Amino acid sequence: MSYTETLLNQTRPASLLAIPRPAGESVYPSPSDWRDEVLYFLLPDRFSDAGEDGRPLLDRHHREAARPVPSHAQTWRWDLWARSGAERWQGGTLRGIRSKLDYLKELGVTALWIGPVFKQRGNLNTYHGYGIQDFLDVDPHLGTRQDLVDLVAAAHAKELRIILDIIFNHSGANFDYRVNDQRVRQPAFLPWPDFYHAIAWSGPDEQPLDAVHEPDDGVWPKELQDPACYTRAGTGNLGKGSIEDDHAEHKRTDFFDLRDFNLDPAPGGNGPDTLNLLAQCYKYWIALTDCDGFRIDTLKHVSFESGRNFCGAIKEFAARLGKHDFFLAGEVAGGDRNQDRYLDVLGLNLNATLDIGEMRPTLTQVAKGLVCPVAYFDGFDPGKAVMGSHRNLGRHHVSILDDHDHVFGAKVRFSSDSASDHQVAVGSAIQLFTLGIPCIYYGSEQALAGPETSQRHYLPDWAGSDRYLREAMFGPEHPRRAGKAGLVSGPEGVDTDLPGFGPFGTAGQHCFDAQSPAYLRIAAMNATRKEHPVLRCGRQYLRPTAFLNRGFGVHGPGEILAWSRILDDEEALCIVNTHGAEARGADVTVDPGLNKPGSAMTVVLNTAQSGHVAPDNLYPVRSKVPVQRAPNGRAYVAIRGLPASEVLVLKNHA
Repeated sequence: MSYTETLLNQTRPASLLAIPRPAGESVYPSPSDWRDEVLYFLLPDRFSDAGEDGRPLLDRHHREAARPVPSHAQTWRWDLWARSGAERWQGGTLRGIRSKLDYLKELGVTALWIGPVFKQRGNLNTYHGYGIQDFLDVDPHLGTRQDLVDLVAAAHAKELRIILDIIFNHSGANFDYRVNDQRVRQPAFLPWPDFYHAIAWSGPDEQPLDAVHEPDDGVWPKELQDPACYTRAGTGNLGKGSIEDDHAEHKRTDFFDLRDFNLDPAPGGNGPDTLNLLAQCYKYWIALTDCDGFRIDTLKHVSFESGRNFCGAIKEFAARLGKHDFFLAGEVAGGDRNQDRYLDVLGLNLNATLDIGEMRPTLTQVAKGLVCPVAYFDGFDPGKAVMGSHRNLGRHHVSILDDHDHVFGAKVRFSSDSASDHQVAVGSAIQLFTLGIPCIYYGSEQALAGPETSQRHYLPDWAGSDRYLREAMFGPEHPRRAGKAGLVSGPEGVDTDLPGFGPFGTAGQHCFDAQSPAYLRIAAMNATRKEHPVLRCGRQYLRPTAFLNRGFGVHGPGEILAWSRILDDEEALCIVNTHGAEARGADVTVDPGLNKPGSAMTVVLNTAQSGHVAPDNLYPVRSKVPVQRAPNGRAYVAIRGLPASEVLVLKNHA
């Protein structure tokens, strides 16, 4: 019997001591270079429930037909749709993700980053997964440990990797504080070295407990039931203090009511080694599932030393099993400088950080033709960039266009204010064809955007709430009921008083459309990136352009944007029209040494053609574009009439 079968034939371990040591079994290997991968981030509750065959595909031109009137109302109610998205599980599952592996494979992604799947407090509605109650079990809303193992195996069979989202900064709201004989959920923050001495563990119905006994009590495994595992400092400011300070307020505060772990070594060894206990929890998931990497939540909120030691322990364990480059990507909030600092300190123990700082909204603005391209491309220049040489090494950064938080800028998806249903392809092109490891957020390939502009004034806190980044692609008719009632299977677990939080402000219709304009373009770009290594690991140069008798230079927003990737003697020229409504053209510089007089570059990608809108004579794939010479010897190609928000890639030696 295999190691995984042995574990699955038993109930989930109550103690870390009950987990046998894994050894000697074959594993799915790490890639030779993570820059070769295209990540796809999804929230499991909001992606698929495997029931799309029982629902119609959403007709985006007639959205009102997918806005059913509640039985207790006269009209569709936006406040109920918004409430559903903020407060309820929608019903996505691990089996749902598995049912969509072909859809994802055809899109061209290669690694799925799956939001946290670990067991939450049953009485709460933490559908996002970041409030863990049991670190050794899967949340029953999503499935079972067996379902997760099966998902990873099925993904590997299709040459897709799985990256799990993990948390070692905090647990769920598994206890309350006792302050002056009162039970308090979020007491005031106590600066280092003070802490609250008395806590009350929470039972399954929020009743206070002095000790943890049952699976739904407090926290599991039992090693984490020592109060000394937690800072017990109360609720403070998540942004306060220097990242250099191991005991800064942002490192000791609870994450609202999520309980902060105390990762400091116990003086003289007289206390729990919390960091090692958490590392053991996540080693268990590597050995059980054969997953390929972790996205590490809230890395900024642990000290450099704790981050380095945790990541080192995970890397070494995975390497011992045969995964020699187990992927570790850290979420470091607070801007690009903080990301750079953690990369610098953690070194080889951390593969990459997520580009969720200032560069993410800048990427959006450049892709929509609203700011000059240098605002983004200077981020790759060691002489100008905050993140300097690390950006020049693309393997250290995961490029983000949309995600589930948007810690910088408005909390709306790229497509919410787009000029077309495929403008998101321009943002994706910049991700896919510049330095870094690209990550597509679920629904970007369907241009998820929330309700149409005319309806947004009905929505509470539009652009200010995470809920509007988290539509349920599978189109549930209704969400799950609140609390433990939502765990009941069948119709009894469904709340018919609320509409499902479906795509584009709808309910009851899904949007897994492999013929949608954005899907077709992103799939074509992924295929091109896979075919040409120069687009994944070549050097990068922003290219001067000239148009309307203006000289060569890097011009303002809304014009042709071009850059080259160069690998040995190969040059791939990436050209995007950043104007959302009008065609654009320009003369675009290429390398004169790699493109001799009389030569031509070959079109290897035309997204307009991929989207079935390009005339046959407008730069079709495999056509040739002559390389011309200016009197001063500058080499260039002449591009004319590139449609709005479309992308070309030309290549020598193609």
